[in-house]
Order: sequence, then C-alpha cells, then structure tokens
Amino acid sequence: MKKLYPIYVHKDEGSAYGAIFPDIPGCFAAADAIDALPRAAQEAVEAHFGADDEPIPNPSSPDAWNGHEDYSKDGFWMMVDINLSKVRPRSKRINISMPEELIERIDRAAQSRGQSRSAFLASAAEREMSEA
Repeated sequence: MKKLYPIYVHKDEGSAYGAIFPDIPGCFAAADAIDALPRAAQEAVEAHFGADDEPIPNPSSPDAWNGHEDYSKDGFWMMVDINLSKVRPRSKRINISMPEELIERIDRAAQSRGQSRSAFLASAAEREMSEA
C-alpha cells in the first residue's frame, strides 16, 4: 500500500539534497540528485521502522506545517510515494476457501502480471481497501 508523504527538501551549496519527514520524527533521507530522492526516502522509511513495532503515522499535508520554524528556511516541499508494504513485510500463512473457478481466474491474472497468487490477492485487497 502506497501513501503520499510530504518531505521538506533542502540543499546547501556543494552538498547532497537532504529531506526531512515531518510526520516521522527522526527520519531523514539524502541523495545527490533530486530524482533519486524518492528512492532514498523509501529506503529511509524502511530503515527507520524496520526493527521495531512503532506505529507508522499517517501522512499529513505540507499545509499542516505552515509556520513551523524547521520548515520555513530555504527549502521546498516534495511529495513522495512510500510503499508501506515494504516497510514491515512480514507474511502470515492463512487458509481460505474460494470457488475453484475463481481461483483459476486469479491464477491466470496473477501469472499474466508475473505475480504469485498470494501477491496478487494481497495487492487486490490493498487496492480494494484504499478505495473504501
């Protein structure tokens, strides 16, 4: 499941781009090029939450931080998609029952996308819940 998080980006002369996650205190990212910052942001969130069970906060908007002294300097806001399913990718085996014909259709659709049945069902469930 992807969520769009704001990051505050700054760059000093001769340095890399630095990014602060206002919604995730203590989480920072850096990249030499601006187009590499989203990937660095994803990696930073994965590393930040990888080992503990701290709840992952929902994203806010840059407007929520207007006037905050940490985000009023020579920087700018950027929105990054963070794939939260990669942050804590623990899997749990479950046993479900479905009509056989439906399972065959799921398997064909998953195969056409290069996915396993489990990955297909997980992405379908995530999509369904995000639309609710």
